[in-house]
Amino acid sequence: MLTSRVLEIVAENHNAVLTTFRRNGAAQMSIVNTGQYQDGVAFAACDYRAKVVNLTRDPRCTLLVSRPDWSDYVVMEGKARISSPGNTDTEALRLAHRDLQRTIGGEEHADWADYDREMREGRYAVVTVVPEHFYGWTGGQVKGAGYFAGA
Repeated sequence: MLTSRVLEIVAENHNAVLTTFRRNGAAQMSIVNTGQYQDGVAFAACDYRAKVVNLTRDPRCTLLVSRPDWSDYVVMEGKARISSPGNTDTEALRLAHRDLQRTIGGEEHADWADYDREMREGRYAVVTVVPEHFYGWTGGQVKGAGYFAGA
């Protein structure tokens, strides 16, 4: 469950670092743009990228969302839920992409038809990290400064 403290950090900060696991068990890290979506924090990525391939094989992951100055951050450990062209109804995926774009961009896209085409032709998936555990630090930018954790 995303607490109000986690939601506040995620709503104000969209840059994140995702950690997935390669086939050999080594960590693979990616920079992603995120936003709160349904019961987790999501990003869009092409379904053939290493991060999506890794998560398809092993959904365990960690997502770090931070302010640019690192004063507030949250680390979410959990599992990824992938909505991709291969497993999701075309219309449901189109609407998921639009919802995620609104969350990350904070406004309507200037040309939804072009956006929809780019997501479809690029084989973009919506990847939602559903946290099972989280921890972080708020250095005063978010109410209640200090360390926090939860499950």
